[in-house]
Amino acid sequence: MTAGALVARPGDLALAGPLGSLDAYLERVSRIPVLGREDERALAERFRSQEDLLAARELVLSHLRFVVHIARGYSGYGLPIGDLIQEGNVGLMKAVKRFDPSLNVRLVSFAVHWIRAEIHEYVLRNWRLVKIATTKAQRKLFFNLRRLKKNLSWLSAEETAAVARDLGVSPAEVTEMEKRLAARDLSFDPAPEADDEELYSPAAYLPAPEADPAEQVEDAESAEDSSERLQGALGQLDARSRDIVQRRWMSEDKATLHELAGKYGVSAERIRQIESSALGKLRGLMAA
Repeated sequence: MTAGALVARPGDLALAGPLGSLDAYLERVSRIPVLGREDERALAERFRSQEDLLAARELVLSHLRFVVHIARGYSGYGLPIGDLIQEGNVGLMKAVKRFDPSLNVRLVSFAVHWIRAEIHEYVLRNWRLVKIATTKAQRKLFFNLRRLKKNLSWLSAEETAAVARDLGVSPAEVTEMEKRLAARDLSFDPAPEADDEELYSPAAYLPAPEADPAEQVEDAESAEDSSERLQGALGQLDARSRDIVQRRWMSEDKATLHELAGKYGVSAERIRQIESSALGKLRGLMAA
């Protein structure tokens, strides 16, 4: 059974037909009658002794409203209520499968544990990318601390001690879980449009590949030396060759062969020859 769709028998008025929205599901679930103690016991005995799936189905349907009630108690975790209900329904079906009517307890009392267990697992899997509670003790502390905290401010020392006493844990464990609750997930390398996360993402604190100071100094000195040698080599060219090289290779607004040909009154091919000869001479001077 899921919160998204329940396939009903023709005789089931409340869940007949497809459910197009969560509101429709909630409205129809609320119309399913609650079973009396004797009817519930009879259905449970039929399922347990005869494996009557229709009896199990009636037990599940009649308790869907209780799953909704429990799931709404977890709405503060920012997860879709439909998903919480769906996970609770899974727990309800597990409870129906294991329910023993001879224990003389109502199914709802027995199923609460299974419903909550499934919802807890879902919350812990999906509330954070990084798992916030991994042991049984941490999970208990996680849910109880969320319930006991009255506001978003940090607990005082007295409040921390009181919570620790109530939950049977140390104050240090309460403080550590409070830190985990207050933390937020960050993408390691946020999307380009996530400007608000860019300054806080872990990738922003990694050293750049070129961040080695020794390499930076070496590169700067090499670039300075190359610039000085280039200027010295250019100084040894004749004025025309130097101007052609600078206009063709060292200017932001690079000149074409035809523009320089017009300036010096020669053909574009002649400019190309002068350029080629000048570049060859520069390479020789730079290598010396």
